[in-house]
Amino acid sequence: MTDQARLRRYGDKPRVVIATDIRNKPDDAESLVRYVLYSNVFNTRGLIAYTSVHIRQVVHPEDIETILTAYSTVIKNLNVHPDNPYTPAEEFFSLIKTGPTLYGKEALDPEVPLSDGAALIVERVDESEESLWVLCWGGPNSRSEADFARFRSKIRIRRRFPDIFYIYSVHGWKEYGNTAWFGISGDHLGDFDSGGPDKTKVTREWLRDNIQVGPLGAVYPTCPFLIEGDTPTFLYLIQNSLGGESRHFADARDMVTGKDGRLHHSNHATVWRWRDHFQDSFAARMRWTLSPDRSKANHAPVVSINGSSGPEALILEAEAGTEALTFDASETYDPDGDALTFHWFHYKEVSSAHEHPHWHVRDIEIRTVDGSDDRVVTVTLLPAEWSAVDRVSGRALLKGMQHHFVLQVTDNGSPPLTTYKRVVVQTTNKSLVGGRGRWFESVTESMGSLRQEDR
Repeated sequence: MTDQARLRRYGDKPRVVIATDIRNKPDDAESLVRYVLYSNVFNTRGLIAYTSVHIRQVVHPEDIETILTAYSTVIKNLNVHPDNPYTPAEEFFSLIKTGPTLYGKEALDPEVPLSDGAALIVERVDESEESLWVLCWGGPNSRSEADFARFRSKIRIRRRFPDIFYIYSVHGWKEYGNTAWFGISGDHLGDFDSGGPDKTKVTREWLRDNIQVGPLGAVYPTCPFLIEGDTPTFLYLIQNSLGGESRHFADARDMVTGKDGRLHHSNHATVWRWRDHFQDSFAARMRWTLSPDRSKANHAPVVSINGSSGPEALILEAEAGTEALTFDASETYDPDGDALTFHWFHYKEVSSAHEHPHWHVRDIEIRTVDGSDDRVVTVTLLPAEWSAVDRVSGRALLKGMQHHFVLQVTDNGSPPLTTYKRVVVQTTNKSLVGGRGRWFESVTESMGSLRQEDR
């Protein structure tokens, strides 16, 4: 029998406002259906219907209402499962507002009155010192030019702009195929990373059988284009120990082994590499809506490493060259009693900002302790000359690289669910050993040295 008290718990919930040009195309409605299934891990502060380049003079808040009406019929079933309760439907309805029925900068004309959506964003920024994540699924034209620094400093948007923290995947005009978010399902439309991503769980057949079920699934539309292009905006915010479930989402290029066994190097891979897991999670939550019986649903494993079981990363410090640093996940369990498989890996991409992280971050072997069924492993950290020395100056550093290791635990339920737990090891070099006594004139020259040493 499932023990609800033994499910993974979440701490702080990020504050979120969604700005959507819903009805422009079906993927906004699809993303909103997924969002409400994960809304128990967010503090939703607004749902604003917007215009965009594709729908310039009208907004459709009634489409948001349609999805929330379906949500209201299943919320009791949903609340059987998580420790964090779902937002009451009536509270969601009170958050629906409209942006200006104008396109782009037309809304910034001093003669245009402030829209309800713009007023809500101002209110939400001012109500708290916490960051506000504005998920721009439509045109973000709700804020007047009377911005000031305090207001801007708390806004979190998926793009970069002076004083505002943006995350954005830049592309040419309507060249959506160049964006990282296209990796959510765009391989059906464009032949990127051919042979790498597995398309099975973004097909219409899979969606029909696993997502378009029950009252909430009934309002998940069939899309003629790619599905859920806006979903990476909030997958990034789901606390899963990876730094975001997109998983990490940025317009960076990951090097990923694909379905075909070959390495694929692209910005799309930052999303599709995790597709199996986030689609299975979506399907499991949709099944939660179908019955109040917890035993008929699957729940994700709870991963514990060295006594840490929350979604946050476990942060450790260890001297360069440390042998047999131990990660113990023996307390990991499945709330449903399912069998578990353990997979550990060295997450190099976040240890280096370089496009080719293997040049900067050498392999670290992860060794299973005998008899532990992969629950307990050890690693030997790189010596100081490879992890705590400045590559250009040759100077030894007190604190060197951060090495990231991830434990991925999957149950054998239906659908199989995966939980991650990340360990971040800060390399220290207290004796300042490993300095070379020589230096390079440029980063490029040091990179040449790295390539030579790697041969």
